[in-house]
Amino acid sequence: MSISVQALSKIYGQQKAVDGITFNAEPGVLGFLGPNGAGKSTTMKMLTCFIPQTSGTATICGFDISKDPLEVKRNIGYLPESNPLYTEMYVKESMAFVAGIHKLHNAQSRITEVLEQTGLGPEQHKKINQLSKGYRQRVGLAQAILHDPQVLILDEPTSGLDPNQLIGIRQLILDLGKTKTIVLSTHIMQEVEAVCNRVIIINKGKIAADDTLQNLRKKNGDKTLENIFIGLTNK
Repeated sequence: MSISVQALSKIYGQQKAVDGITFNAEPGVLGFLGPNGAGKSTTMKMLTCFIPQTSGTATICGFDISKDPLEVKRNIGYLPESNPLYTEMYVKESMAFVAGIHKLHNAQSRITEVLEQTGLGPEQHKKINQLSKGYRQRVGLAQAILHDPQVLILDEPTSGLDPNQLIGIRQLILDLGKTKTIVLSTHIMQEVEAVCNRVIIINKGKIAADDTLQNLRKKNGDKTLENIFIGLTNK
């Protein structure tokens, strides 16, 4: 099991941001959905060892997020919603910097491969601060997949992309999902329908639904995902 989460909680003061959630994920694309403030980003930050959990456990590729945070980070690629980048760096230079952090042996060939995969080849000699928001998203995604991790956690990865760029990145996520476990958080329901084979909907820190897209529709009278989402999160 690539991701195993057991009774995971995060409490800030009196507020339960995440309230005892349990789920597993295997290779494929898992849509992780919920309204603003539902606990999506908090869950992702715990799984990537950015913040500690209050209680519960989780493992990534068999490594415990509390006991083996370095091994977890080696096996995970993370694109946070804020997409922090060193904007004074050139695109290719930033990729070499990330390759150095991961101590990649085949750094140059891997950088070339990932630049091609993410459509950044023509932009590689530009400074990141010269790029559009859509291309900056691609740089964040390229850095997340550079070390070829088994698990990818993507928080709003297509934010700011135009329709043409969207098609390319969706296809890349689909291709990566054939061999990797991808947790994809987005507010765009068409995106979920295009790339996800399973959906978790979280609301007020608890899991409101966890099923395949097909089963969710069957259980809800063939409603659209958007209507199912609204029905489950308006309670």
